[in-house]
Amino acid sequence: MNRSPEQLALTMKDAAKLVGVDYRTIKLGIENGTIPTVQLGPRRMIPRVPLLRAFGVDA
Repeated sequence: MNRSPEQLALTMKDAAKLVGVDYRTIKLGIENGTIPTVQLGPRRMIPRVPLLRAFGVDA
């Protein structure tokens, strides 16, 4: 997968690093619907812009 700083979809681990939270915070956000995900092939990924918006960061 593209590991550029501006990748459009992130794994839960990469999303947690990007916004500076624990992996479990991302997991809980996905479970409660705060953080959206998309299915890309066999992987569930987190779109970058909605993730940043969920954490109050202008994207």
